[in-house]
Amino acid sequence: MAVLGIMVEAVVFVGLGVAELVALDSKRLAMGLSTAGFFVGYGALLAFCGRALWQREAWARSIVVMAQLIHLGTAWSNRDANPVLAALAAATALVVLVGIFHPASLKAVDR
Repeated sequence: MAVLGIMVEAVVFVGLGVAELVALDSKRLAMGLSTAGFFVGYGALLAFCGRALWQREAWARSIVVMAQLIHLGTAWSNRDANPVLAALAAATALVVLVGIFHPASLKAVDR
């Protein structure tokens, strides 16, 4: 379940990057390109770590946990601006964290 949540997040971030590229404006070209690059790169990193966890690579666990903690903080800080989106982001992060720290997951990754 944790890997599925990570992959969903990866797709969302790559999608945000593509959406930013589609909405590029010549007045804010540098900001749009850097934002799109960040989102696509971050989504690719999440997908890479999700694949590594699927293959039971222990090193990916710490990166994924840190990303989920950042997602929880971001969701909390945006709870007033967009409560539905913040709740979805927080729920996904919590599902991933519970999955990562589930005893069966810990045993599988630690071998």
